[in-house]
Parts: sequence; C-alpha cells; structure tokens
Amino acid sequence: VAGLQDLAVEVLAPDRPHQPSSWADEAQHLTAALPGQPVTVIAGSNGCSAAVRLTLASPERIERLLLAWPATASDLDIDIRTRRGLSDLGASPQVIDTLLAGQTLRGTTDDDLAAITQPVGVLPCVPENRYHQRRTVDALLRAMPHALELPGCPEPPHPGFPPHAEFFIRTAAKFALM
Repeated sequence: VAGLQDLAVEVLAPDRPHQPSSWADEAQHLTAALPGQPVTVIAGSNGCSAAVRLTLASPERIERLLLAWPATASDLDIDIRTRRGLSDLGASPQVIDTLLAGQTLRGTTDDDLAAITQPVGVLPCVPENRYHQRRTVDALLRAMPHALELPGCPEPPHPGFPPHAEFFIRTAAKFALM
C-alpha cells in the first residue's frame, strides 16, 4: 500500500471478511467499501476470485482489474489440502464445496470470466508453484477478452519476493494509472 501511495496511487485496502460463506458474499462485503467513482482493483492469489465476483456484481464501479498470482483451481491435490485447512478452521462441508467450486478460478465459471469487459491485467507467479500454476494464467488470458499478461514475479509470502517488490509496485501502479 505504501509503495503505491508513494507513486501517487490512491489506495483503499478494505479487510476481507474472515470466514465468508461464498465468493459472492465476499464480493458483497467488498462492494460496501467501494467509493463513488470507478476504481482499479488489485487482487492476489485467492483474492482474484473475490475481485472477479466483485467486478461481476458491480461492473460500473470497477474500471480495471489486476489479477496477481491467480490461485489455481480444479487441482485435486490442492483442493484436498484446501478442504482440510478450511475444515480445520470450522467451515462446513457446504461452505467448503461452495468456495472450491469453479473452473479457471474458484467461485467463477469461464462464462463469467468472458463476460468481464473491463481491462484485466494478469500477473503470473514466476517461478510458478503448485498453488499458482502457469496454466491458470494461460486459461485466464484465453477466457477473458480484455486480458493482457503483465510481467510476473514471486508472490509476497515467497522468500524470493522482496527483491521484486518495487518492480511489482511499479507494474501495478502503471496498470492502475493507464
């Protein structure tokens, strides 16, 4: 946030709900935080699902969408691990099924993705990993008619991210201010 603000990007960073029962519920929560004018939404990993749902729910309020390190969906091994983690946090089987459902991204169909008319930047995880696979980026670029690939980097929890932080901030700011 501070890095974007240093580059004259106005930032609103609402907290995501702690335990949403669906991506649509999370989008509804985030909609309440949107200002009156259209904004650029920057989301990372599973937050990309919430950002897409937000864009679909309030398209007139979203000017651009940056999907950084989109989380891979429909991968049996990842889904098993995620299911276990959500269950350990107390999520019901129904909520878990809802959160894991989707095609290229959780919480969305590829038809949903194709309906997004805003410019979309897709920033891959480089190097890719089990949770942020290259195939997800490729599928997003195919599904979304107004998507373009941005230069990638490791995601923030990765120990390789710090040397790329400034690059990521500049890439995100440039996309937001286009």
